[in-house]
Amino acid sequence: MSEKEQKIEVDGEVLESYKSGMYRIALDNGHEALGYTAGKMRRYRIKILIGDRIKLELSPYDLTRGRIVYRYRESDGNVAQPPV
Repeated sequence: MSEKEQKIEVDGEVLESYKSGMYRIALDNGHEALGYTAGKMRRYRIKILIGDRIKLELSPYDLTRGRIVYRYRESDGNVAQPPV
């Protein structure tokens, strides 16, 4: 990836699922964003459900829309928890 296209990765939790394949996500920093599943997640049929912890990749040009690149497993010991 080139230097001018650096992506911002943030963790969050899925709040709502829309029919168009978009998701409303509460980010750990307190903001909300819309996200869609990355192509490889669609290809391998990784399901995203309400309440799932995810990693979202944002463009520095539009911080309200992003791509879901990872879904944390509940069995992972290193699941990112929101700050208290």
